[in-house]
Amino acid sequence: MADTKLTKVTIYTDGACSGNPGPGGWAAILMAGGVSKELCGGEASTTNNRMELLAVINGLKALNRPCDVDLYSDSAYVVNAFLQNWIGKWERNGWRNSAKAEVANVDLWKELIRLCKIHKVNFIKVKGHADNEFNNRCDELAVKCSREFK
Repeated sequence: MADTKLTKVTIYTDGACSGNPGPGGWAAILMAGGVSKELCGGEASTTNNRMELLAVINGLKALNRPCDVDLYSDSAYVVNAFLQNWIGKWERNGWRNSAKAEVANVDLWKELIRLCKIHKVNFIKVKGHADNEFNNRCDELAVKCSREFK
């Protein structure tokens, strides 16, 4: 992405699941140029990690052009996959983890990788259920959406 004029966007994401597996919800808050947009959805039978991934994927899919994104998540699963290059290791190992087991949620990881090739994404880990108003709002939305699938 050589274009230095990418729109700067901040995205907060969160996933929630009642039971694991169970009904789940995801949420994303997108902010750019003083405007914000809230998104959420869910599934009847899912896992918390799938909801965390779908929150990020749907947040990025909502962007209508390549952007420079600061993406905040309380999911170590999502953030560390990028910051600690688990993704690169998984790809090199044929989507097997260090225990030689198949990586969970390969479909979603591949979609997220595709989106990260469109956008410049800076993954930032935030503490969950703390004093971050946007992370807390995402949690509220994700839990609310998960309840619609109970």
